[in-house]
Amino acid sequence: MIRGPADRPRRVGVVVQMRLDSSRLPRKALLPLGETSLAGAVMRRLRGVRADERVLATDEAGAEALAAVAMEYGFSVFAGPKEDVLARYAMVVRVYGLDRVVRATGDNPFASAILANAAQEAADETGAEYVGLVGMPVGMGVEVVDASALLEAASEADSAYDREHVCPFLYGRPERFKALRPQCPPSYRLPEARVTVDTAEDYERAKAIVAALGDEPSDEAVIAWLRARLEER
Repeated sequence: MIRGPADRPRRVGVVVQMRLDSSRLPRKALLPLGETSLAGAVMRRLRGVRADERVLATDEAGAEALAAVAMEYGFSVFAGPKEDVLARYAMVVRVYGLDRVVRATGDNPFASAILANAAQEAADETGAEYVGLVGMPVGMGVEVVDASALLEAASEADSAYDREHVCPFLYGRPERFKALRPQCPPSYRLPEARVTVDTAEDYERAKAIVAALGDEPSDEAVIAWLRARLEER
């Protein structure tokens, strides 16, 4: 079922969730990465995603600490519930009048705008309410979600897992929501690699990529670097 207004273009928002108190790598959003911070690298990367709004969805502490870097990269700042991330997204949908959310996370300084736009194209072509490409390195993807479906999830989801992870309520109910998880293009297929930043080891990898490839490497360059590292093992 295709949801959202049919008489006007969909209003799309890139919404990146981020906060400071990661248990495995505390305050990682503020860690330096090249000429900016991890938070800045994430938002800089997401500027290439087709969207009408770009929003950093965080909590009160994150809003205070990250406002300057968000402004630098053209993101509005929205402070919502700290633990209930699904409610935070629903609030952003309402405040910004969104029809579609491109959901990204603050862990991913090498998220691919190309893959994000491909996921949006898949949603446009199929009417899917959820699209999440698979098969690329962990941390290069985003999720594309119909805003009406997201609001339904926010009103009904009652498990802590669903509230924290936002989208499982949707793709876990195929009888109710049209969800697609297509393979990424062949040139991106490297599921055994990762560019997300959850741990100190991940952070060192991210710094190595930036040191080798520069602050804004292409997807192709990142994939080639990862393939080379895997072949060395």
